[in-house]
Amino acid sequence: MTQRPRRIGARAAPAVRPPPFDDRRTSQAIGVMATAFVVGGVATWLALGAARTARAQPAGPADGAPLMRAPLQVVAPVDLQRYAGIWHEQARLPNRFQKNCGGPVTAEYTPQPDGTVQVLNRCVRPDGNFDEAIGSARVVPVAGQPGAGRLEVRFAPSWLSWLPMVWGDYWILKLDREYQVSLVGTPNREYLWVLSRAPRVDAAVLEAELDYARSLGFDTDKVVLTGR
Repeated sequence: MTQRPRRIGARAAPAVRPPPFDDRRTSQAIGVMATAFVVGGVATWLALGAARTARAQPAGPADGAPLMRAPLQVVAPVDLQRYAGIWHEQARLPNRFQKNCGGPVTAEYTPQPDGTVQVLNRCVRPDGNFDEAIGSARVVPVAGQPGAGRLEVRFAPSWLSWLPMVWGDYWILKLDREYQVSLVGTPNREYLWVLSRAPRVDAAVLEAELDYARSLGFDTDKVVLTGR
């Protein structure tokens, strides 16, 4: 008896199993992506902040910008005996102390036996009356610069002289050899005065003083001319 041949059917393909889940590798990948996202976000935030700051910050004077942050230097030495006497204000940056001054302004300095200097400021108000203030100035020593023109002035009563806040800076920034024209300012560049022995100075002389102040970083566009 003949044996019937056995039909051999196609064998089913084995099922493909997914790789086992690796918690550690997946966590590392998520951590890397999260870190990149955070770092990128912070970098973008800093860049936008820097751009906003650059747009918001006002530009300084063109020829004074390089020195805007440089410490101011004072004239040294200054002979206070020669500096004494009457000075006429030619120009100033506006300030609250002189807001009522509408006419000529003078400052008279008188050295005292104790080494201080009496200060007498006078100005004419718009109504023609006078304003007068009497104060005291003292020298602030500067290391390595004997006789440097760095002073402090107060107009408060003497019994308040122990308070640092009653003293204001008075720095002589420029002074000609003949003691005829003086440029006075403060280290924060908020106050500025051009003084002269004569009631009026030539326009070229005044402009030279203001140009120098501008090079030091003072905003001379706001200057008020008082000696014209």
